[in-house]
Amino acid sequence: MRVSIVTISYNQARFLEQAIRSVINQDYPDIEYIVVDPGSTDGSRGIIEKYQNRIDKIIFDPDEGPADGLNKGFAHATGDIFGFINADIIYYLER
Repeated sequence: MRVSIVTISYNQARFLEQAIRSVINQDYPDIEYIVVDPGSTDGSRGIIEKYQNRIDKIIFDPDEGPADGLNKGFAHATGDIFGFINADIIYYLER
């Protein structure tokens, strides 16, 4: 069963890398990861690009706020289950 996770971020460079790593380091075998950034100016885009080989879809289009960004991300999701994580949150890794 595929799980699609969307992260929305706007000028959240301070937290973003931790959030991204908490998703890409999960050990579930079928996670689709989508990151949406409508125009950050604080270095967030560089962080996203650093992980572009581990992110399935990056959306750098302007949006009309968090709900619109989340909807844009989910519009690209192909999973059976959808989830989201804001840029200042991390998923717990159980090892």
